[in-house]
Amino acid sequence: QLRLVESGGGLVQPGGSLRLSCAASGSSLSHSAIAWFRQAPGTEREGISCINREGTTNYADSVKGRFFMSRDSAKNTVYLHMNSLKRDDTAVYYCAAAVAMSYWCSTDAKSFANWGQGTQVTVSS
Repeated sequence: QLRLVESGGGLVQPGGSLRLSCAASGSSLSHSAIAWFRQAPGTEREGISCINREGTTNYADSVKGRFFMSRDSAKNTVYLHMNSLKRDDTAVYYCAAAVAMSYWCSTDAKSFANWGQGTQVTVSS
């Protein structure tokens, strides 16, 4: 059973950076596409980025050019590097995994069966 645990959230000033981690246990992430989602209070969950098995990434317009994903197969972990953070980035961030073909990547929450518990990111001065 694949288990995902996010970490790295916290309080950061506008313009700052954070790196979120999504660590997997119970199964390898090598056969999965991974996506990051976020949800602010009173809003719907938003898919912001994904990485396929080959390492190709896609990003929502809201984070393109500021956020990027990477994966470390040896650590069975995927990262979300967040730069130039804005107050609007404040949310709970979730990672999700789905066993997939090598080229597949999605930010549709319905496509993912395995989710972490989330980590809070607060951007405030």
